[in-house]
Order: sequence, then C-alpha cells, then structure tokens
Amino acid sequence: MAIEILMPALSPTMTEGKIARWLKKEGDTVNSGDVLAEIETDKATMEVEAIEEGIFGRILIPEGTEGVAVNTPIAIVVEEGEAVPAAPTPAATVAPAAVANAVVTASAPASVPATPPQVARQTNRIVASPLARRIAASKGVDLASIKGTGPHGRIVKRDVEAAESKASASLPSRAQAAAPVSGGGSRSVPHTTMRKVIARRLSESKATIPHFYVSMDVELDALMALRAQLNALSSDEGQDSFKLSVNDMLIKAAALALKQVPEVNASFTEDAMILHDDADISVAVSLDDGLITPIVRAAERKSLKQISQEAKSLVSRARAGKLKPEEFQGGTFSISNMGMFGVKEFAAIVNPPQAAILAIAAGKRQPVVSGDEIRIATVMTVTLSVDHRAVDGATAAKWLSAFRSIVQSPLALVL
Repeated sequence: MAIEILMPALSPTMTEGKIARWLKKEGDTVNSGDVLAEIETDKATMEVEAIEEGIFGRILIPEGTEGVAVNTPIAIVVEEGEAVPAAPTPAATVAPAAVANAVVTASAPASVPATPPQVARQTNRIVASPLARRIAASKGVDLASIKGTGPHGRIVKRDVEAAESKASASLPSRAQAAAPVSGGGSRSVPHTTMRKVIARRLSESKATIPHFYVSMDVELDALMALRAQLNALSSDEGQDSFKLSVNDMLIKAAALALKQVPEVNASFTEDAMILHDDADISVAVSLDDGLITPIVRAAERKSLKQISQEAKSLVSRARAGKLKPEEFQGGTFSISNMGMFGVKEFAAIVNPPQAAILAIAAGKRQPVVSGDEIRIATVMTVTLSVDHRAVDGATAAKWLSAFRSIVQSPLALVL
C-alpha cells in the first residue's frame, strides 16, 4: 500500500520547514535508510531518511518550497507495480504515531491515471519548477509576482529570468533616486529558516529575559602549559593520539564550575526553578547561514580526551548538517568563544531556557600586577550573561570566581 512521507518535526520548536533539496526522483527505488530529502528546519539543514522500501512514486511538495507545516504530506512511496495515488490522504486521517516516524500508511485508492506532478493541488501554493525556485532565491526574485507560462501555469526558468531582467532594467533609475551619489547597488537575499528563527528567538530573549553581565579577567598560562604537556604525551600514543584545544579545556572548566555553583546550572519557569544535575554544555558553532549549539553532555564526568574527541565530531557534523536533533537540543549552559577572531571582549545573549551563557574573548599577553611586582601573563576576558530571574549577581560572580580558579589552577581538569 502507499506510504505518505510527512514533513517531520525535527526539533521541539519546529512548526514548519523548507524542502531544501530532493535527493530522489520520481520512479527511483527506495531502500530503508536512503536519504530522501534535505529539510531546512529552524535549527539546521537535516536529512530525512526512508523507513520503508518501495518506489518513490510522487513528489507532492517541490524542493525550494518554504513554510511547509509539520505533518504535511510531502511525497508518496508505493510498492513496485502499485498505482500512484492521485492525491494525498486528508490531513484529518493522519495518525498521531506518524509524527515520530515521519511516514504514515495510507489507504491505496482505486487505480487511476496518475495526475501530472506539476498540477497544483493547493490553491494557496506557488507552483514552480525546482530550478525556477533556485534561480529566484539566488536572484532575490519574488515568485508571487511572476505569472507562470509552463504547463498549468507552472513557473519555469524562463519566467524567472524574464522577471529578473525586467527588474534589473529598472534598477538604475530606482537606485539613482534612492542614492544619487552612490555608484553601487544592492540585492535582496531571502532569509533562511534558520536565520528567521535566530532572529525571532534572540529578539524574544532580549525582550523577555532581564539580562545582566559580569566580566572577569582570567590568566591562561598555567592552562596552556598543561595543554602543551598533555598534547606532547598524546603524540606518543600512536593511533589513540589526540590534540586538545584551549576550548576543550574551557568546556571542562565551565562544567566543573557548574558543579561547584549549581545554582547557575538552572532554568527558570513561572512555577519553579529547575536545577540540572549534569552540566550539558552547548557550544556555539558558526555556520554559513547562522549558528548552532551542539551539546557536550555531562561534561563534568568526561575526560579532556573524551571532550576533545566529542567536540571535534560535533563541530564537524554541525557544519556538514549531519547532527541529530538530540545532539543540539536540551543543553543547560552555553559557551560562545570568539577568541580565535582576536575579540577583546563581548557579551552573548542568553539562550532560553538556559539561565546563562559564557562569552570567551582572545587571550592577550599583557602586564599584570601581583602584589608589588609587575609580570607578563596571557589574559583573556570572559563575560557571563545571566537571566536575572534565575541567577542573582552574587551567584554569577561566585561562579565566575570558581571558573577562574579552575582555569588558573588547571590540575582539577585531569584529576
């Protein structure tokens, strides 16, 4: 019988997504585990795998389509020799269990001639070829303003190119009117789903969470000396060798500080304060179209080697769009490190429902006063951004002091 593939909910906050790319064509054989499509969610671009085997019978939603609601049928898989259904099962008949599995079984209708895939089934959906959508996105052309000349009014490549040429022809006069002294131009780059969600969530965070910030200078020399020793020992281990980064060690230091000051490892709710047992550290990773925060879970119980290997794997898969939802959802504390860019100091925005995020700047060699003496040390400035509903100023300062003590006396990281 026919199997409907639904738009899956790939994160708790996802209500809709974008079909970034279909990786199967109609008529292709589908095996369990095959990647069918890339879905752009509110967090990242993720792959959707087939659960059942069969023939990829029909694409219901073309690639490039935005705003596809969760649980909407997006394609149909049929058994070999089975007629392809002419239309998706009504949404009212979708079983709740289908949400987790991303597919549902639909009743196979009587055999009827398959309708052409380009025929629009929803009057509120723009019907355009995948190529036309890609060109429109890259050129900043609004498909809603284009009248399609393809079959059944479908927007095709030539329609987008004609609209883009027409817009380009009128651009100089508009640009001159807007900025008569400028010889440059501008272009519209449509927001990705990730960028839209980043904008919404961070706006909500700043508007609804009372932030405050505590900064402290931390000396890095002892930590870097320990790192050099550990990396030197690791190089003698052959295939089991590893190379620690400063960030790996700061992840462990933050986790140990959270165990010393557990009030910061918290989430605020209207009814209660949630105190987390494990220090699940979300690490901000920059992507081409935004950022994502993969999680090193229970970092306080892991060795530096484990943290290093896990962090490298998470960052690599984050940039390749290969993270699983559970790998970037549910952290209890965040770290954002921009030291590699030479940043002197910055403050990050709290990532709800977490209560705090640590902003790490670059380490710089500078004079430091110790008693009556002046010496040279490598110093970085760290800033803790805190949800004041969950954490008070004295508690935040206590946590930063614990973090600094661990970093400046780093043997705790290996004991």
